[in-house]
Amino acid sequence: MDFLIISGLSGAGKTRAANVLEDLDFYCVDNMPTALLTKFAELCLATRGRYERVALVTDVRGQESFTELFAALDELRKMGVTYRILFVEASEATIIKRYKETRRPHPLAAEGLTIQEAVQREVKMLQPMRDAADYILNTTGLTLSMLQNRIRGFFEGDRKRDLLVNVVSFGFKYGIPMDADMVLDVRFLPNPFYVEELRAMSGMDAPVRDYVLSSDTAQDFLDRLCGMIDFLLPQYAEEGRYALTIGVGCTGGRHRSVAVAKALADHLQEMGEDVQFSNRDLEKS
Repeated sequence: MDFLIISGLSGAGKTRAANVLEDLDFYCVDNMPTALLTKFAELCLATRGRYERVALVTDVRGQESFTELFAALDELRKMGVTYRILFVEASEATIIKRYKETRRPHPLAAEGLTIQEAVQREVKMLQPMRDAADYILNTTGLTLSMLQNRIRGFFEGDRKRDLLVNVVSFGFKYGIPMDADMVLDVRFLPNPFYVEELRAMSGMDAPVRDYVLSSDTAQDFLDRLCGMIDFLLPQYAEEGRYALTIGVGCTGGRHRSVAVAKALADHLQEMGEDVQFSNRDLEKS
């Protein structure tokens, strides 16, 4: 079992780091009481692989001293549980700025204690945890994409996840898919709706696909489209995305959009991409 302890300064980005780890298949628990740590580890072991990767966030919200935490970590080691520690920090000025922007109180804030004094006190309290850390992540100046790449570099390893590409056909008269990252309009292609023997069919049927995609214009479009998508997918993956939804639309979402979306999905599958294909409005028209 991969057991990870996330600790660090308040306001440094521990919760955001946990969110990224969830995308790497970690089961994350925020602010678990130290007294429950070994019991939770026992539960995870008893599930026999269901919780193979676990990340627990612990910080000064739950304790004034980390003696109890280190004792619990010693118990984990005796149980045969291998753990690692990720320590998340940021510069004093960055944390103060974040607290001023969010207007949230610092966990150590008390009457007469400034944010700066609270941060300085927390730094001293967490020094033993920082000294024991396997990874130290400084989030000062990091964008979300940069943060994702740093954490993926630490923990992705052999579990590198392919970008999931969702290709969905739709009809513009029913609205654009709300979750679409990219929308393609294929209403310039010949419309099988006006061919009586094709009207009742859909873009999933070979006669309709042949009608829509057989022209030089359609083939040129598909070649350019597939080339563009092939170029973009590695860029999106590098930027930190785990999923991309491509919407392909025509008027009713039954003929042209279905044929093009299916052709694109087939191409991506042939290229070894992780693809999901669906037709949102096929049955509506």
